[in-house]
Amino acid sequence: MTHRVRTFTILGPLLCVAGAALAQVGRTEITRWPQGKKAAVSLTYDDGTLNQFRAAVPIMDRFGFPATFFIITGEIAGSRYHGTFVGRPPETIVQETASVPTSAANFFERASAVGFLGYRGTLEFHTRAGEVFDEGGDPEKAWRILDEAYARVREGAFPREGGDEGSKPSPPATGWYDLAALARRGYEFASHTVTHPRLAVLDEANLVYELEKSRQDILDHLGGKHTFSVECPYGTENDRVLEYALARYPLARNRMPDPFVEDLDRSNDKSPSASTTEYVRWQRGPLTRTPMSLMKSWVDTIAADDNVWLVLVFHGVDGIGWEPRTSADLTEYFAYLKSKEDALWIATFQDVGKHMRERTHGTVRSYVSHDVISVVLRDDLTDERYELPLTLETQVPPGWKAVDVRQGRRVQRVPVVRGDGGSYVLYPAIPNGEDVRLARAAGPSR
Repeated sequence: MTHRVRTFTILGPLLCVAGAALAQVGRTEITRWPQGKKAAVSLTYDDGTLNQFRAAVPIMDRFGFPATFFIITGEIAGSRYHGTFVGRPPETIVQETASVPTSAANFFERASAVGFLGYRGTLEFHTRAGEVFDEGGDPEKAWRILDEAYARVREGAFPREGGDEGSKPSPPATGWYDLAALARRGYEFASHTVTHPRLAVLDEANLVYELEKSRQDILDHLGGKHTFSVECPYGTENDRVLEYALARYPLARNRMPDPFVEDLDRSNDKSPSASTTEYVRWQRGPLTRTPMSLMKSWVDTIAADDNVWLVLVFHGVDGIGWEPRTSADLTEYFAYLKSKEDALWIATFQDVGKHMRERTHGTVRSYVSHDVISVVLRDDLTDERYELPLTLETQVPPGWKAVDVRQGRRVQRVPVVRGDGGSYVLYPAIPNGEDVRLARAAGPSR
């Protein structure tokens, strides 16, 4: 796998280094992953169910792992925006269905409204019709599902919402205060929309509402850092939905459209090792009955390559949520990840996506003069949210044992690594910051 980052080295008067060694001194590359790791892993959780925070977070804390939670914002205590239908009065739509069958002309509006008619049980028809439509089924079958729903509404077959004690929704289990405390500790929170609908069958007004109002509640309660990522529910890859989503969020777990990435979603059986792209984003979903041996094999696979980002998608934990895994499962699996940590960069979904773009859009130049190597790191990303340091690898003279690396006011001493290709140092640098200066350290590394 070849690096595609452009590198330039200009040699000036240098200390006494001869032959091939001189040609390599100062040569600098941006490593594929931070600290020269072999692969990246992101732990992600969908829906924001209670035991993700009560059970999974303490386990991840024990191992020192960050994670990303895709949250359904309308279900969180203190949210401003909740489920609603944006459009004409629902009663008008119900009346029209008595004489006008569902068709391509009215399908999106009816699919958007059916869950908000004021009756218990109608939301199921939105979900069923959305599944048929979004997964490439017969659209007329989806239309018939809605015709059935509206016919039953007109017949009075559904009970009114709030008609008895049993219809009252359970109080939200998690509030924004709780999430803010986790965000301050380094966990990422990201949008999973307001109500977790089938976005592919929403009309424009309701699609925009789900994406924008979820983003707004996250912005108001957690800040702009947590408005970077989105997961459109059910893993949809609908082109219309993703066009709207990616116009509002820089990164979607559904699809990463960058040409240097091959996306392999949870249903894709292709081995990431077969890919020839610069990066592979490989999503795997550990379900309740997924064998632990298979889950561990995913880790082994990425550790054998150098370009794979493993995105793990968890849902329920300890009996709460869809396809739950137990705390014991998570403990065993995360211990296995920890045992491979020398080769794996374990980071939030947002941070890995940012790193890949910063590196691929980066250029590095180095200048060698006397006893100093100067390095200039640039990228052409204009969004100021791309602020992560990149790891640089610079060849140094064979006699150096440690190097003082300075960028602005930051100075750190790093050890020299001896490899088959010569001597080099690994160190972090901020793109578009001040030049980095490397000088031979007078004393031992620390």
